[in-house]
Amino acid sequence: MRLRKGHHRSQLTPHPGAVAARATVSRLADAAGAVAGVNGDFFDITETQHPGVEATGATVGPAVAGGQVLKAAVPKGQRFGPALPPGTTTREVLGVGTDRRARLDRLSLTGSVTTPQGKLPLGGLNQYALPQNSVGAFTSRWGGASRVRAVCGTDTDRAAACGTDTYEVTVRGGRVVGAAGTPGSGAIPSDTTVLVGREQGARELRELAVGDAVGVTHALVAATAKVPYAFAIGGYPVLRDGTPLSGLDDTASAVRTVAGFKGGGQQMLLLALDGADDSRTGLTIAEEADTMRDLGASDAFNLDGGGSSEMVTRDDGASGVTVRNHPSGGAERPVPNGIGVFSG
Repeated sequence: MRLRKGHHRSQLTPHPGAVAARATVSRLADAAGAVAGVNGDFFDITETQHPGVEATGATVGPAVAGGQVLKAAVPKGQRFGPALPPGTTTREVLGVGTDRRARLDRLSLTGSVTTPQGKLPLGGLNQYALPQNSVGAFTSRWGGASRVRAVCGTDTDRAAACGTDTYEVTVRGGRVVGAAGTPGSGAIPSDTTVLVGREQGARELRELAVGDAVGVTHALVAATAKVPYAFAIGGYPVLRDGTPLSGLDDTASAVRTVAGFKGGGQQMLLLALDGADDSRTGLTIAEEADTMRDLGASDAFNLDGGGSSEMVTRDDGASGVTVRNHPSGGAERPVPNGIGVFSG
């Protein structure tokens, strides 16, 4: 990897203007002024099990960019990607705190919807899939994509049918301004929150009337970090404190992208395998963990692979980045986020 001389920092490459949107890694890196970058989290790439339902492109796990919470994690049964290692969840993140140190952590959603009838727990934030019987919030950060996918599948089966007991309430300025029997689409203004309910959550939202006062709170709570996150990205850990996680898959080889760190989180390591036909043997997840340990990483985190795996860098004096590996699909795949490296 060729980088410009000087200090470098890593952060979440800005998403393509919304959680539910995609762009190529090179476009994301150039737009952000990054000198290098790799692709990020697994995402809602296809909806073949739900004909007529739009694939949102939104990621599986939590996301934080510029210190701002973008979204929370979908239920485990709704994720895309290879099986999670035993003991891990969709809430796993690799993040960099405001102390500029990388760490592995787990970010869980906490929040509530306060109504005249009482307080409801918030089950989701800008997610392509909501837990059964829950109420989820969608903000301007979601974008204009359809919210129908949020009520499809179940907590244990991504392919299950879309729910029919649904309801949507629009809240602006702390008051209900509209409602609908099915989730909608379109850009959400910055002063507006759209609440989507399924099953019991839908029945709770039906108790609201236009003009009712409604308050919505949401935050991501870290399991271990004592400082706020400047950025955090979803995926899952494969190496922790120099030891591979138990139960890592050691049979399926594939093109992989993985991020790790060493030196107490002060140095980031990024690896993307080449997807060219003559070098596409790939790595198993277990081999990936061993490789990162051999490279000196104390901790490592698996990101989306296959046709999403990509690394870009910018040469000295160049106006834009160059793709350094061969994407296995033959061209860059648009992705929802990534990790960027910046000078300064």
